[in-house]
Amino acid sequence: MTRPIRTLIVDDEELARERIRRFLEEESDITIVGECGDGLEAVEAIRELEPELVFLDIQLPELDGFGVLAHVGVENAPAVIFVTAYDEYALKAFDFSALDYLLKPYNRERFSRALERARVGLHANDPGANLNQQLLTLLKHVKPKQKYLERLMVKEGGRVFFLHTDDIIWVSAEGNYVRLHAGKEFHLIRETMNRLASRLDPDKFLRIHRSTLVHVARIKELHPMFSGDYTVILHDNTELTLSRTYRDKVLRSFDDQA
Repeated sequence: MTRPIRTLIVDDEELARERIRRFLEEESDITIVGECGDGLEAVEAIRELEPELVFLDIQLPELDGFGVLAHVGVENAPAVIFVTAYDEYALKAFDFSALDYLLKPYNRERFSRALERARVGLHANDPGANLNQQLLTLLKHVKPKQKYLERLMVKEGGRVFFLHTDDIIWVSAEGNYVRLHAGKEFHLIRETMNRLASRLDPDKFLRIHRSTLVHVARIKELHPMFSGDYTVILHDNTELTLSRTYRDKVLRSFDDQA
């Protein structure tokens, strides 16, 4: 008796996950190891749960399906059945790379064909090399696209509101929290600096220190210091420190804009 195929379901729609789950529960050789609703969760789940097969939606919050593969790395990627509602450019890439996909809405018969194709690949003599080559071909033809945050949810004083990221002047780290400085107001949210930095558009926000993130448009002046650090002066005259660790990357980003 063969070992069940460890399978992960990734889709931001609950009904879509439920449909895949229902179909998979009818298969005796499948074990569902988890479900995810966004791209960043999917990256973490693939690394931690090590599934052999993933049903991966393309349009996901935070990081799209191609970005998930790019972050995990082809050498660590499981077999993938992509799920999409309309991405015609992606369908051409799948056809070219021989990877399977499910076009929403799909029926039970189409689902079974995609699953059987994955089984054949996984049970081949050397499935890893074949699947890795397919993923490499796919990523050469489709550029991963990350969806960056446009607003942040803030829970404060018994109310919940949304803060547009363009209203954030700078961000400071406080343990497992970050403080969002927005004009004369500041808001504390439970989030790590590393995770928040990865979710904000790098063309708009720059890490200038291990514990500081700044909106590029809010920077007025940079003043070099003897230690190799810089003083960053914002338009509201706030003074921050650009550490040597981030100095070259920050200065290079301004050179690119010149």
